[in-house]
Amino acid sequence: MPTASLRGITVAYDDSGPHPDHPQDAPPVLLIHGHPFDRTMWRPQAEQLAAAGHRVIVPDLRGYGESTVRGGTCPLAKFARDAAALLDLLDVPGAVVGGLSMGGQIAMEFHRLFPERVRGLVLAATSAPAETAEGRVRRAAMADRLLAEGMAGYAEEVLDSMVSARTRRDRPQVAEHVRRMMLAAPPEGAAAALRGRARRPNYRPSLRKVAVPTLVVAGTEDPFTPLPDALLIWDLVPGARLAVVQGAAHLPNLERPEDVTPRLEALIGEAAAHHAAENGTITP
Repeated sequence: MPTASLRGITVAYDDSGPHPDHPQDAPPVLLIHGHPFDRTMWRPQAEQLAAAGHRVIVPDLRGYGESTVRGGTCPLAKFARDAAALLDLLDVPGAVVGGLSMGGQIAMEFHRLFPERVRGLVLAATSAPAETAEGRVRRAAMADRLLAEGMAGYAEEVLDSMVSARTRRDRPQVAEHVRRMMLAAPPEGAAAALRGRARRPNYRPSLRKVAVPTLVVAGTEDPFTPLPDALLIWDLVPGARLAVVQGAAHLPNLERPEDVTPRLEALIGEAAAHHAAENGTITP
């Protein structure tokens, strides 16, 4: 497990692939996890894409997993700038950038700040509008609670919303993985992210300017970011593709990887072709 020292912290990450005979113009993929998870959230996609010859970079966000934990408030822009610094360190000028939930909002923030570095977008189980006044109060209260009580109570309360009843019945190992990630999340990091996320801007204006292939992913049983949230993003992004994952809740990539990973791989191909066309080159 490599680590990187950047922007005053240490970031743990996985960097898999590419296969030696893979076309070198295929963009790397940066996958950003949600709250309160870690980089193992993307393991099914990282393993399958790397096996297919793609380069996949999956970091632990600051405050999560094996990366540095800092308290206070961590705005989405800080996460996005960490991601850009990691790509700089790895000599990656551009990538397909994907994220789920909070990770999707970080991906949108990355695009807002660094549109020239985005070869494609994957926005899963996420929401574009700014936080509401009620939401800001709720997130601040939850941050205080996590600091006071730890993650255990919260993890048990939200597990049934993170993964669907069908997933819990048919794939109990997925539910257990999700529970373990939530229990392992450092309360200080989770609280800082909640406070920062409460300040998130409205991404609708920047989404209208997206000019790269984009995949929007939604689970039909997701109570946190229901289908209308995905439909809004799909409507805003010119030419976006929509993947509605039946029987999945808030973590469709873990609950139904067979429905998500092939769509992600197809997007990488579209992103490679789009970038080649934009630069006047021909893909192999």
